[in-house]
This record gives sequence, structure tokens and C-alpha cells, in this order.
Amino acid sequence: MKYVSPSVKETAFNCPHCGALAKQFWSVLCLDPLQADMPVPRILSQEDKAALNFEEIQDPVERDSLLAWIDKMIAGMPFVEDGEKNVYLRRRLRNCAISECFNCGKVSIWVRDKLMYPVVSNVLPANVDMPDDVKRDYEEAGTILNLSPRGAAALLRLAIQKLCKELGQPGENINADIKALVAAGLDRRVQQALDAVRVIGNSAVHPGKIDIRDDVATAESLFKLLNLIVEKTISEDKHVQEVYDSLPDNLREAITKRDATNS
Repeated sequence: MKYVSPSVKETAFNCPHCGALAKQFWSVLCLDPLQADMPVPRILSQEDKAALNFEEIQDPVERDSLLAWIDKMIAGMPFVEDGEKNVYLRRRLRNCAISECFNCGKVSIWVRDKLMYPVVSNVLPANVDMPDDVKRDYEEAGTILNLSPRGAAALLRLAIQKLCKELGQPGENINADIKALVAAGLDRRVQQALDAVRVIGNSAVHPGKIDIRDDVATAESLFKLLNLIVEKTISEDKHVQEVYDSLPDNLREAITKRDATNS
């Protein structure tokens, strides 16, 4: 399935809210000054909601719409509210933008090229066979990708070192671990992927260390490579074993006898 990382350069990407690959509608932000009777933003609470008398609203559609509006305000959820167009509105908040998902209708907030809301992982989900300790670093890296791509890349290099340990190596020196895995018959492409994750950005950087040249694109490539490495080193063997185990007992016994005869 195609995955397009959320970006201010795209008009369609996988929504940070619903995950669907969908068209995004971009908007700029305009400033509407608060009135003198409310000089600061109003923060609604559950107590405010309880104090309102919704029974006075006769129109059920209007009542439900108001309830939904209040619930979103209480939840702290940014959303779009249609209002009267003001031809005199001239002030805009520059370097900020809103993307609205065609699929779920929810909005995401961007400052320059960084996704500020929602603060969620907007990368490919971790391979289901990824070891838990490695997956924790992967998912944490996803949550900070836009806020700190350097931090995300550092976490992913640390995840690679942990993955080497899961594959039977000491996990103390990533170069030595990769060399031992290659000697044990590791696929050349997987070795290249491991080395790429280790050295992308700066070959002098150690796992868990930050490279000042890491950016979002660098970190995104590391996410893809880490998933690929898990697929090649863990998932493929697992899939083959599952198919083999699904064979009838008599066929597996025949295979075992054949191999014993040939040995």
C-alpha cells in the first residue's frame, strides 16, 4: 500500500488523524480580533456546558450542532467553523497553515514545514514482527519526527543496535554486530540497509547520538529501512515457517524422511 508522508509540499498524503491517503485542502490563517467584552480567549469547561440550557433550542439540528461545537472546544480540538465572510479582514498569520483531510474532515496545523497538531506519529506503522524493545524506540521516534528530526534519527540508530542484539549479537558495537551477521549468511541487501541506517548523516555518529545534519527526509528514510530490515530478518522466516507448519502431518513427515535419507 502506498504511503505518502504528511508534508506542506503535498496536496495528498496519509492523514495524521485517520491514516487514509487522501486529498488535503490547504488554508491560510486570518486574525479575527476578540471583542472588548471578551479580551482573552474563552476556554470552555464541562461546568460551562452543564450550565447551559439546551432545552430552549427547539431545532434539533441546531442543538446537536451546538453540542458538537462545545464538545470540541472542551476537548481542545482545533476545528473549522464556517462564519460570515468579512471583506475588511486583512490580517493574516504568516508562515502558518491548515490542512483539512477530505476523508475525515479533521484539520492539521503547520508552522512553516513542521506539523504541530496533531502530535502523533506520521510514519509507516512499525512492522508487526518488530521486537517490542525496538518498536518502542521506533514509535517514540515517530512522535517527535516533525519536532526534532535529529532526535528521531538518533532513536532509530539506537533501535538498530537493539535489533542486532535481538538477532543474536552482543549489541555493544554495531559494526562488529553487522560483520558477525554477514559472516553468518546475512542477505547482502539487509547488510547494506543496516549500514545505511548506521551511517546516514555522518559516519562518525554512534547509535543514540544526534547528528546536526539530520533532517525530516533523513529520518523518514531510516524508518523505511528499519521496517525493511525487520521484514527480511524476522518476518520472511516467520511467514515461511507458518506455511510449512500448515502442511498436513503426512507431508511434513515425508519431507523429514527425504531429508534424513539425503543426509
